[in-house]
Amino acid sequence: MSELLTLAGLSVPMRALRTLAAEYGDLPAPTVSVSTIYPERLELCLHKGLGAFEVWRVALGIGPEQVEFSELPGSTWTLQAFAPYAGAEVELIAYGPSLDRLRAGMGDGGGDA
Repeated sequence: MSELLTLAGLSVPMRALRTLAAEYGDLPAPTVSVSTIYPERLELCLHKGLGAFEVWRVALGIGPEQVEFSELPGSTWTLQAFAPYAGAEVELIAYGPSLDRLRAGMGDGGGDA
């Protein structure tokens, strides 16, 4: 049987979060997750579009070639990347509307560019 993970076992990502808050407190606030499943990982999730992802990507020193793009059902685009920071693995994720969804919202009907 494996040992029970304690709160102290999550200190690495929580320390990284504290450091990020001190160093980049002016950046857009993400939804933050720390999990017992990945006790060394800090997840920063941005739900209000893809623009904030770029700001965080640059701050964390993530190269554009390290970013993975995908499209979810319902015309939502996602960006995802990983970077080491303050001893933790930071997972940066953003969700935003696809161009078709944005166009449809502006009354142009979407379609190919």
